[in-house]
Amino acid sequence: MAKEFSRTQRIGDQMQRELAQLIQREVKDPRLGLITITAVEVSRDLSHAKIFITVMGKDDDEDAVKGNLRILNDAGGFLRMQLGKAMKLRTVPQLHFNYDASVRRGVELTSLIERAVAEDRKHSDDLGE
Repeated sequence: MAKEFSRTQRIGDQMQRELAQLIQREVKDPRLGLITITAVEVSRDLSHAKIFITVMGKDDDEDAVKGNLRILNDAGGFLRMQLGKAMKLRTVPQLHFNYDASVRRGVELTSLIERAVAEDRKHSDDLGE
């Protein structure tokens, strides 16, 4: 029977859970906004991990995103050390934080669809009268 998930996927999932807690509890930088980790991609040799984040609230403009990424990348060594304590891995991957624009893009597309549907209804109501 084949494995449902690869080892790198399981490690990525555990890293996502652990990092979410570590960032919330251990990173004390007041400039850091409300961060959500959307995904973690771990390389096959476990040497690197791409962590995709979103910034919630009003802090999702480009400067705030860059600032939050800088803070997280600066804290990467500390977070990596804490991950090493929390996870039972021989080597802990290098952490690379990236912005995940898919949530913002999804909201934009949803609003475009809703606007188009509303205009279509208005247009069909105008024709029906």
